[in-house]
Amino acid sequence: MANDALSIARDLIRCPSVTPADAGALGVLQARLQDAGFDVHRVTFSEPGTADIDNLYARIGSGAPHIAFAGHTDVVPVGDEAAWSHGAFGGEVKDGFLYGRGAVDMKGGIACSVAATLDYLAAHGGKPPKDGSISFLITGDEEAIAVNGTVKLMQWAAARGEKFDHCVLGEPSNVEELGDCIKVGRRGSQSGTLIVDGVQGHVAYPHRASNPVPDIASLIVTLSSEPLDNGSAHFQASNLEFTSVDVGNTASNVIPAQARAKFNIRYNDHHTQESLRALIETRTTLACGNRIRARIEWEPSNADVFITKPGAFTDLVVAAIEDVTGRKPDLNTGGGTSDARFITHYCPVIEFGLVGQTMHQIDERTPVADLEKLTKIYRGVLDRYFA
Repeated sequence: MANDALSIARDLIRCPSVTPADAGALGVLQARLQDAGFDVHRVTFSEPGTADIDNLYARIGSGAPHIAFAGHTDVVPVGDEAAWSHGAFGGEVKDGFLYGRGAVDMKGGIACSVAATLDYLAAHGGKPPKDGSISFLITGDEEAIAVNGTVKLMQWAAARGEKFDHCVLGEPSNVEELGDCIKVGRRGSQSGTLIVDGVQGHVAYPHRASNPVPDIASLIVTLSSEPLDNGSAHFQASNLEFTSVDVGNTASNVIPAQARAKFNIRYNDHHTQESLRALIETRTTLACGNRIRARIEWEPSNADVFITKPGAFTDLVVAAIEDVTGRKPDLNTGGGTSDARFITHYCPVIEFGLVGQTMHQIDERTPVADLEKLTKIYRGVLDRYFA
């Protein structure tokens, strides 16, 4: 059983672990980690109305500092499998690229962190750091609703008394080239529905009805046009985007009784979920005046804004990246949400993995050379962390 990143990544890709299926992916990791002396736990979480999800926690060492590598083995569906030039779950290598669903997002990143850790241990006689611990937090529930994965795995670990000092999440953070970007935070995400009530009626007798369509159109323009803020030291400006408008009406001669518009807000550290909701509701009330009847239904959100501020740990990771790639990465907070939003409640977390250009696409692939470089970077992180 080879322990280089390419071999591990190929074994993982060959497990068709489309959420919520595991398909043997966690077993690939368990076998290697147990052979290296890790204490490995497989933990299954469930919730009414959702599929049972298997997760993995592995640790070697018992002291501090304690660094964790985190990630997910579940992947998105392959789409039209016939459109792939190489099998979506074949793990084939062609012209220097590893092909397969999850090669980038994020079985390749996990493979590199495991390979780097096993190499580090082998170089130290197979023993854990003299003063410190290394662990893996791997979930099978990230690409879907993410309720039976990292959020519960972190709670389970905390209940056992596990304490983490730092975490590296191997999501594909880089934009163009390996080493160009470290994600040190993410904006929060809050969704809701703007609802405007009217009075249904015949279009020939508008005085007997109250049409909510012009009213919701006016509110959409008002709420979209006024900036939420001008950005902050570590984040771009918050933005509110309407994503759908619906009146539930198929008749062209009927004024609808209600109009609904869904929206999502990506917000920075000028706001909390509570203050953001209050701000939007206040603006809506003012825009309605005494005539428009409108309200907002908020969706539950577990994606609050967070930041791991620059310091000794980010400096350490930057140094490891520069040593391998010659690039000084940008400390960035752009993009969507990730499981880092759960981990940040337990320890500082950064995201650094492969280049994300082909994630979720047909022919998802990563250069084999990038797997080798990322492994060296992770190994450099461990060397510096336990220096």
